[in-house]
Amino acid sequence: MAPRVYNDSECLKCPEDKWPDSRKEECLPKPIQFLSYEETLGSTLACISVLFCLLTFSAFCLFIIKRKTPIVKANNRDLSYLLLISLMFGFMCSLAFIGRPNRIMCMIRQVMFAVIFSLCVSAILAKTITVVMIFSATNPDSKLKKLVGLRIPIYIVPVCTMIQIILCIVWLTTDAPFAEFNMAAEIGIIVIECNEGSRVLFACVLGYMGLLASVSLFVAFLARKLPDTFNETKFITFSMLVFASVWVTFIPAYLSTKGKQTVAVEIFAILSSSAGCLFCIFSPKCYTILLHPEMNSKQYITGRNARKQGIQ
Repeated sequence: MAPRVYNDSECLKCPEDKWPDSRKEECLPKPIQFLSYEETLGSTLACISVLFCLLTFSAFCLFIIKRKTPIVKANNRDLSYLLLISLMFGFMCSLAFIGRPNRIMCMIRQVMFAVIFSLCVSAILAKTITVVMIFSATNPDSKLKKLVGLRIPIYIVPVCTMIQIILCIVWLTTDAPFAEFNMAAEIGIIVIECNEGSRVLFACVLGYMGLLASVSLFVAFLARKLPDTFNETKFITFSMLVFASVWVTFIPAYLSTKGKQTVAVEIFAILSSSAGCLFCIFSPKCYTILLHPEMNSKQYITGRNARKQGIQ
């Protein structure tokens, strides 16, 4: 039933953006709700985002300082730099989801999220293929040995990212996200939220990221039994499992929540999946660099390989 107020002669219906006072004598503006920095939830998520970004930047600086060591040079250090940079931007892009939505921000935050995460997963896929090709080159019977000279991993990141950019351009030009006033989400409250516009294209953008993650998980799983000297495919497998688990649970949670909780769920998914990639892939390397520097040397690797050959 629509809210109404009463005067001396008749009952008046309040407009959709207003609500009657306790005495039902006049119509008052409904309170506006969105996830803001002033509230506890928004400020907490923002602090977590900045904290993880600084942690990622610390790992990036450590890799730059130790760039000439074997553990950093292994599995293509340029891709490691690119992955760390994309993770930093991934953590920071969650800040765009906090604050009062408007048309420009609704467009920017969804596109930024999609492109950055596609770049991140593409870098992980390229790192995985790099590992497979490096170890295949040492096997004279491997059919992949011929592909090593083509430097395929270099082209994976720009090509895979460009496909996502094209999807986002189509999304923005056909039915772009926009800000809307949702008056049905909660009684007596106007929720300002971003409407995705075309749900089909939004699903395509998320589906493409899922496809990249699935391919990365599949390739890393197949390569998990390669020699374990600086072989990070096991860690990539764990990171992709975390990534997939987060986004699979995100879909029902996103569809079942309303108002600012929907935005909080998406931010949580962004932070959780990014943190999973950061810790699963880079924490073992940082642990070795900082706490076991003797393992980060050619002498250690040479001695370890010699011991293995002696055992065999």
